[in-house]
Amino acid sequence: MGSKVRVGLVYGGKSGEHEVSLQTAFAVMGEFDYSKYEIKPFYITKLGEWKSGGILHARPASVEELRYEASGAEPTGFALAPLFEGMNGGSAASSESGIDVIFPLLHGTFGEDGTIQGLFEMANIPYVGAGVLASAVGMDKIMMKKVFAQEGLPQCIFRYFNRTQWEKDSSFFIMECEVALGYPCFIKPANLGSSVGVSKARNREELVAAINFAFRFDRKVIVEEFVDAREIEVSVLGNDDAKASIPGEIAPSNEFYDYKAKYIDGTSTMQIPAILSPEITESVREMAVRAFQSIDGSGLSRVDFFLRKSDNQIFINEVNTLPGFTPFSMYPLLWRETGIPYKELLDTLINLALARHAEKQRIDFTGSVN
Repeated sequence: MGSKVRVGLVYGGKSGEHEVSLQTAFAVMGEFDYSKYEIKPFYITKLGEWKSGGILHARPASVEELRYEASGAEPTGFALAPLFEGMNGGSAASSESGIDVIFPLLHGTFGEDGTIQGLFEMANIPYVGAGVLASAVGMDKIMMKKVFAQEGLPQCIFRYFNRTQWEKDSSFFIMECEVALGYPCFIKPANLGSSVGVSKARNREELVAAINFAFRFDRKVIVEEFVDAREIEVSVLGNDDAKASIPGEIAPSNEFYDYKAKYIDGTSTMQIPAILSPEITESVREMAVRAFQSIDGSGLSRVDFFLRKSDNQIFINEVNTLPGFTPFSMYPLLWRETGIPYKELLDTLINLALARHAEKQRIDFTGSVN
């Protein structure tokens, strides 16, 4: 590793959250300390092609400049060369074109679900954030809820099914949702984030339409009961010794915190810190770390809760293993108000990635007992 740490920023991707990823990358590039880091951009197109640009010494002028789709951009094979060096037994940082640590800024499928983390593991290269298992569980809302149930974390009532089951007996699942959940209820693709494909149904007709809409984005769908609640979020930072930020609260500009409210209109309000009793504050922070540890999280996560208005009952909603870093993002804002500014947060995440990688080098993968 040279005098500067060379960070490979990976963004874009084959995902419905492609544009969100570009916004996150643009924001992060503007916050790195370029006296300490060299930034190497890796852009993945919507078709899955890898493109990379030259070393950055400052953030590009616009989001559009991050696409690197011009003919002069490095093609997929060249862009992936540092990773293939690691796969061949070398070090991804050993060559002039190599990198010291990867910072994936890919939201949604093929980026936040453990798939690209598996590539980094095969390349034996340090990377920021959750590993394969935690990423996969954190992306799949059904598996996540099963893990939370095992951990004893309170949750809203939910039902789930896949496309084959729905097409075989939709009337059964409609009845089950109506009896167990009632109306209104929320319908979500099991594997997606940023509220893409999420709908609120108030009757049977809307329920069926919402389920069919959610199946556009995944083969599994989850339906959750409606809870009249405040939306509380906590940021988690660390590896085995993770810690929680102060909690914040989201007041959505729309009926619920959907894609538009998160990334387009920017009019949803954030209350940081959330106005909570000391007891509830301590509970959500403790539960956030438990949830993080239950999926074997590392690096960072944002943990979202519902606080039911009628009785202040806390329900865990989900863990987001790769929360956004856009100007509207809760994750860095919570840490800023907890005492860790943006640049320091980026430093910490890089150091956590390097520490986690060093820890994994202690594992004997050969199986030798000698």
